[in-house]
Amino acid sequence: MSVVEAPQRQMRIGDLAKAAGTTPRTVRYYEEIGLLPRSGEREAGQHRLYTEADLERVRELLRLRDLLGVTLDELKELVEAEEARAALRSEFQASDDPRRRREILDEALPLVDRQLELIRRRQRELQKLEEELSARRRRIRRRLNELA
Repeated sequence: MSVVEAPQRQMRIGDLAKAAGTTPRTVRYYEEIGLLPRSGEREAGQHRLYTEADLERVRELLRLRDLLGVTLDELKELVEAEEARAALRSEFQASDDPRRRREILDEALPLVDRQLELIRRRQRELQKLEEELSARRRRIRRRLNELA
């Protein structure tokens, strides 16, 4: 008995954007700059169709962008490093050769380091902003006390 896979739900760009909480323009732009793979081939006049995987990709991109406050270039860098790590992970799992597995891990380490540096840079920027706001708050409280 063969297993029949359920057809994957496909959606148009507006449906994808709405489900992800963004706009069709953002989806198109993410495609243009390579953050989101372009949708499959389509004939002239036909709508672009997207999959659940595309939806999850857009959601993850938006989450990273919002959580980290990164630029689109930085977001692209994060995504490219993650894709490279995923490819290395697959190769690692498929290999039984200890020497090759070590080489793969050596290749993965700088990718993680790049991602960590980007996140740490954002943390430093947030820490600096927090310190500035705390200093302003202290000055305001001091002035309030002086006026009391």
